[in-house]
Formats: sequence, structure tokens, C-alpha cells
Amino acid sequence: QVQLVESGGGLVQAGDSLRLSCVASGRTFSSYPMGWFRQAPGKEREFVATISWRTFSTYYADSVKGRFIISRDNAKNTVYLQMNSLNPEDTGVYYCARGTDPRHTGPRKWDYWGQGTQVTVSS
Repeated sequence: QVQLVESGGGLVQAGDSLRLSCVASGRTFSSYPMGWFRQAPGKEREFVATISWRTFSTYYADSVKGRFIISRDNAKNTVYLQMNSLNPEDTGVYYCARGTDPRHTGPRKWDYWGQGTQVTVSS
């Protein structure tokens, strides 16, 4: 059983930074791509960033490129999302997910999900 637990969300002002963390259970964390997705009220869940398991290749949505950084620490079974220069459009619930291909940007391609952490950015 794989469990993913996110943390680090909160209420911030535009221009601020936040760092999200996601801790995964299980010994095979280092063998899978990990990703971050988000869902704003009334909208579908969308791709934010993913990272491969071996080369640590990263992929970003255009809307966050240059502002967000995804990273992972396989020794700690943890994936991070450093979010800088936040704006109100970044508001939503952020989910951590485990998948099989970091190039998959569709949420349906990802098989394990955390419960999410709320990020609210005020203007």
C-alpha cells in the first residue's frame, strides 16, 4: 500500500514563497516518477510539475515555469515543490502523486494520490 502525505500549504500574499513536501510510504519510492498537481475551485485537476526517478529530469506547466521547482530526496522518500513569486491564480489544493512516466501530464495517468494541501494566495 502506497501512502502519500502532503504538507506545507497555507495562506500567503502575492509575491511570497511556499515549500510543499510530500512523504511517501513504501520502499519503492526511488523507482517511480513523482508529480504535483493542483485543483482550483470549480476547475479540473491540472498538471504542475513532475520529476523522474533516476535522472531527476523535471517537467513543468508553462504557468509555473521559472517560478516553481520540483525536487526529490530518495533517501527521505520525499518530493518537494518550491513555489516562488506566488500569485492568486496559484490558489488551489495541491496534490502529490506517483506515476509511471514523468511525461504524463494527465492526472488519470497517475495511480497514487495524497489527500492534498491547500494553498491560498491573496492579492
